[in-house]
Amino acid sequence: MSAATVTQQQLERQVGEFQNLQKEYSKAVASRSTLEAQLKENEMVKKEFDNIKDDATVYKLIGPVLVKQDRPEAAANVNKRIEYITGEIKRLETQIKSFEEKQEQKKMEIVRLQTAFEQMKQQ
Repeated sequence: MSAATVTQQQLERQVGEFQNLQKEYSKAVASRSTLEAQLKENEMVKKEFDNIKDDATVYKLIGPVLVKQDRPEAAANVNKRIEYITGEIKRLETQIKSFEEKQEQKKMEIVRLQTAFEQMKQQ
């Protein structure tokens, strides 16, 4: 096997790995967007809870049925969801940053291999 063939195979493998990284990155970004939308929704619900009286009747939608729920319990559930979603967003942001760094490393490796391959073809 010639050095050019080996370099070409390495290049193809690196490009495949880069494409997989891009897919994972896209999934993480989409997940973060979904979580951010859920966070905004829950923050709006929290603001509504702040505006209603403590003895107000609160209902929770479970399937097609509205079920009466205690206001403090409902507010606590919303706060827990906000806390959980915020943690997940932070986790995804760390993951996204890691993917960005890995992609940059792969790009540099691909450029290095492409340059080496082109030099071998010219010889």
